[in-house]
Amino acid sequence: MSEMYRAGEHPDLPPPVETSGVRRWLRANLFSSVLSSLTTLVLAGFILWILKSALIWGMLEADFFGASFRDCASAGACWAVASARFPQYWFGFFYPSAQYWRPLLAFALLSVAVAPWLSESIKYRRELKIFSLFYPLIALLLLYGGAGLAIVETDRWGGFLLTLVIGVVGIVASLPIGILLALGRRSEMPVVRTLCVVFIEIVRGVPLITVLFTASVLLPLFLPDGMSFNKLLRVLIMVSLFASAYMAEIVRGGLAAIPPGQEEAARAMGLGYWQTMGLIVLPQALRIVIPGIVSSFIGLFKDTSLVAIVGLYDLLGLTQAILKETGWMGVKIEAYVFIGAIFWICCFSMSRYAKHLEEKLKRGHV
Repeated sequence: MSEMYRAGEHPDLPPPVETSGVRRWLRANLFSSVLSSLTTLVLAGFILWILKSALIWGMLEADFFGASFRDCASAGACWAVASARFPQYWFGFFYPSAQYWRPLLAFALLSVAVAPWLSESIKYRRELKIFSLFYPLIALLLLYGGAGLAIVETDRWGGFLLTLVIGVVGIVASLPIGILLALGRRSEMPVVRTLCVVFIEIVRGVPLITVLFTASVLLPLFLPDGMSFNKLLRVLIMVSLFASAYMAEIVRGGLAAIPPGQEEAARAMGLGYWQTMGLIVLPQALRIVIPGIVSSFIGLFKDTSLVAIVGLYDLLGLTQAILKETGWMGVKIEAYVFIGAIFWICCFSMSRYAKHLEEKLKRGHV
C-alpha cells in the first residue's frame, strides 16, 4: 500500500512542494548555488534601491502642476511641463483648440477600425472590416477638414497626433509593399527581379535621415516653378518606402523557409501563382516571421522621431521646442522621460500583442 501512495504515483496526491510551484522556480533559477544566491541578493538590492529612488524622485517629492519650472519647489521631478503643455503634446502647437474633438474622434475610430483585424471574437467583425477600408478617408476628413469642417493644414499638426499618423501610415503601407517587393525579388522575370533588388539594396544602404532630407529639401528643387508638394505627404511616402525595403527582406526570409514542395503541390492541384502565394505560401511565411515584422514596426514607430530634423513637430520636435522656452529650460529629464514613456507604452503594446498572436498561431498549427 505504501508504494501506491508514493508522491507522483497516486492521482489524488499533489506533488511535493519542492518539485512544483513558485518555490521550485526560485530554487532552480535564483538560488541554485551559492554564487547564484549571492548574485540574486545583490541585484535585488540594487533594483530595490533604484525603484526606491525613482519612486521618491518621480512621485513622492515631485511637483505635478505649475506654469514654469520655477513653480517646482520640491527636490523631486517637475512634471508640470507635462500637465501645462498636455494638449500640445497630443495635438501640437498650432492645431486649433476648438477642433480637438476631431483628432480625438479619429483616435477612437482608429481603435474600432483596427479591432476586427486583431481579434476574431469581436462582434460584427465583417461589418467592421468594411468600415476599416473606409477609415483612411474618414480620418483624413476629420483631421484635415472639408465637407463642412474647417480646414486644418498639415503644417499645423504636431505632437502625438503627427507621430501616430506617420507611424500608422508607414506600418500599414510598408507591409503590402514589402510583400510585393519580396515576391518581385524572387520573380523569374529578370526585369522585375532586377528592379526590386536595386530598390531594396539602395534604400537599405542609406540612413532614414538621408531619405527624409531628400524628400524635404532636394525634391522641391526638381519641381516646376509654382508647384508645391505637401511636406507631410512627402515624408509619409518616403517613410513607407524606406520601411517596405526592410519588410521585403523579412518576408523573403519567411518565403525561403517554406519547402518548395508546397508550391509544387499547389501547382499539381491546378492553382495559379497568385492563388498559391495567397492561400498557401504567404500565410505560412508570414506566421514564421511575425517577430521580425513586429520588430520592424516597432523600429519604424520609434524612427518617426527623426522627422523633427526636417521641421515637423512630432513628439520629439515639440519637446525640443518646448525646452527652448525660458520657462522650461530646467526640465529636460522630465520632458524626455514623459515622451519616452509614451513611446514605450505603444511599442510594448505591439510587442505583447505579437507574442499573443504568435502563441495563438503556434497552437493552431501543432
